[in-house]
Amino acid sequence: AEELRAPAAFVAPLQPEMAAAAVLPERLQRREAERQQGVERQRQKKEAQVVKEERSEFFVAAFSREREAVEALLAAGPLEEAAARLQGLQKLLTESVRFLAPYEVRQGQEAVARLQGDLAARRQQLQPKKKFAFRALKKEAAPGSEPRPAEPARPAAAAPAARHGPAEGEPGGPPLCGFSGAEGEELELGPAELLQRDVVLSELRGCRVRLRGNANTLRVRDCRGCTVLCGPVSTSVLVDGCSDCVLVLACQQLRTHRTRDSRFYVQVTSRAIIEDCTKVSFAPYAWSYPGIERDFESSGLDRNRNNWNLVDDFDWLATDKPSPNWSLIPEQERISCWD
Repeated sequence: AEELRAPAAFVAPLQPEMAAAAVLPERLQRREAERQQGVERQRQKKEAQVVKEERSEFFVAAFSREREAVEALLAAGPLEEAAARLQGLQKLLTESVRFLAPYEVRQGQEAVARLQGDLAARRQQLQPKKKFAFRALKKEAAPGSEPRPAEPARPAAAAPAARHGPAEGEPGGPPLCGFSGAEGEELELGPAELLQRDVVLSELRGCRVRLRGNANTLRVRDCRGCTVLCGPVSTSVLVDGCSDCVLVLACQQLRTHRTRDSRFYVQVTSRAIIEDCTKVSFAPYAWSYPGIERDFESSGLDRNRNNWNLVDDFDWLATDKPSPNWSLIPEQERISCWD
């Protein structure tokens, strides 16, 4: 009986060690599983980077090919075809923004803006020149009569908006369609004046601008305390150096530079881009007028695609925290009636 009890005395002290030995493989298995998960994540990240690089290479090749085609058409081909190819080039850039590096986006934007300027210059060159005509000389006032007071100057449509040099992406050649230097005015352009034109609004103060129609591009530069209501723009809108403004815009691409304390109501098919901006806020496009559906159709914009709440801040690189430079306008604070 004593010989039978002896093994029990030896077995009892070994039980904790056997338990520890059983736990050890489980820990190793867990660590191995974690290692495998890390390896898989790295593999997926590497594959995603390869795909991104391949897309970038495809974009660079396609963009370069289309840009050269537009340049050739601007030099010798029909301008209608050049304008159509240029619109396709803008669309290619817009749809590729999500996987391009910021410097590639900037280079593409500059190339498109330069071509838009060249197109505007060529259109101006091909416009028929005004015929010379004799003008009647003003009669001198009779002695002792009071001269007629001069009428106050009004802002002229189609005035150049480059008093202090062209804004980024703004053509530096012939005058464009738009308004410049007005204060406290109600300004308006209609469909016939806007159709596929490049529009510039510059140095306006406290104005309300209505652009009913389909423009090709829009530049809003150095404006203060203004409300801009704009119909669909076929390609890009650039807002630069503005403050205390309300801008209602529909476009393929929206870029905003050096702007503060402004509200945007947008219909944009790509992600909006802001740079050097503070206290800008966004809401969905909310303006309508008779004929707007026809203007949307001619612009080529997809009304069912609106990335109004997707904004890329080029000054905010953190991915785990939202940018403090922009926000969404709360629903209860959004404007719904504009007229």
